[in-house]
Amino acid sequence: MAAVGTESNPLRVAIIGAGPSGFYTVSNFLKHKDLHVEFDMYDRLPTPFGLVRAGVAPDHQKDKSVQRAYDKSAQSANFRFYGNVEYGKDINLDDLKQHYHQVMFTTGAPFDRNLGIPGEELAGSHSATEFVAWYNGHPDFANHEFDLTQESVAVIGVGNVAMDVARILCKTNEELAVTDMADYALAALDNSSVKNVYILGRRGPAQAAFTPPEIKEMGEFLDADVTVPAAEAELDAASAAALEEGGDKNAQKNVDFIQEYAARPISGKKRLLNIRFLVSPTEILGEDGKVTAIKIVKNKLVQGDDGSIRPVATDEEEIIPVGLVFRSVGYLGRPLPDIPYNENKGTIMNAQGRVVSADDAPVTGLYTAGWIKRGPTGVIGTNKTCAQETVNCMVEDLAAGNINEPADPSVEGVKALVNSRQSRAVSYDEWLNINEVEVSRGEAAGRPRIKFTNIDEMVEVARSGSS
Repeated sequence: MAAVGTESNPLRVAIIGAGPSGFYTVSNFLKHKDLHVEFDMYDRLPTPFGLVRAGVAPDHQKDKSVQRAYDKSAQSANFRFYGNVEYGKDINLDDLKQHYHQVMFTTGAPFDRNLGIPGEELAGSHSATEFVAWYNGHPDFANHEFDLTQESVAVIGVGNVAMDVARILCKTNEELAVTDMADYALAALDNSSVKNVYILGRRGPAQAAFTPPEIKEMGEFLDADVTVPAAEAELDAASAAALEEGGDKNAQKNVDFIQEYAARPISGKKRLLNIRFLVSPTEILGEDGKVTAIKIVKNKLVQGDDGSIRPVATDEEEIIPVGLVFRSVGYLGRPLPDIPYNENKGTIMNAQGRVVSADDAPVTGLYTAGWIKRGPTGVIGTNKTCAQETVNCMVEDLAAGNINEPADPSVEGVKALVNSRQSRAVSYDEWLNINEVEVSRGEAAGRPRIKFTNIDEMVEVARSGSS
């Protein structure tokens, strides 16, 4: 028999997770022109593109344009999509070993880290991920409810996701109605009573994790002012010195925006965004089981012997009355059946993308990329180089003969397996039916698309090509 990776005996690769890292796995493999690879991509949802569809903010349509590149990879003759097929439920690791030489896990980091403070369990205390998935129309969250009758909301964290949440809460219906936000979320936000939004960061402006474009947008709302306490916008000596010595240019841009907002007068718009620094939540307060306020402690920054700048709590406390709290302080991957998992990091145990066992020995044929590999760092494009690193390892292992030896590496064998386990699996062509109807409905309303948010409805449209 011909060597694996040749035209007559192609390398069979399963990809679990249809987000950016999954598609970058395909595009990185396609750069190896001398290698013949067949890709089967699985996702538990009937729709591909992961967080590009269900995580990228609906008012950031430009960021979603990357889907065109993913679609190009999916149009390859050697690519197949099995949507609505869940690893650990419909298929398992033994199944994959029967049919593939290599398996790539790109399942992301869908869980928020907890704050670990009293009151976090109160009604009105949510993860940012829940809210983001809700307004983006993710089927798992379409029936969630958020009490938008509250006038004040706290968003804990200063990463881009926290900024997305705050921005959506501050925007008018006019600003949101031209996006692909879920219809039910548009209606709920149009009736929102929110007037005050607080973003709470534990370190200073120079250490904030948001990017310059994100903080710039906070000063461009139609009907919301932005303000920063002057004292919290000022840099400590160590942070100022770090920037002066040619530090992160993006950090300097962030600081410039923050200090401009601190000097900007409040004009009396409908909503007010308060961006706070050097504060940490210590308790979520409530009455009758519902959030009523958040207690914070003021911090000061201290430079350690290693040069790092970290926050240290003072004895100064403050209580901010709020009725809703969204936490956005880090993310964890979902443990997968039969795959080694690092509980502390929330990632699959791996070395450069090769899955490893508890004794750090590589597990033949298993790989990972994206946030489930490295943790929640970087932007969408970061996943391209992350996947490239892993694909290079996969190519090296193929050359060395370190691959799984499947009993049935045929396309037909996988199709039979999937059909026997999940009769409602959705192919890529069937996804295109969903896409066509969503876009058509959107065009009629002057929007990018109007999403389906129910899996049964998606499958019906996928099969029929119409709503």
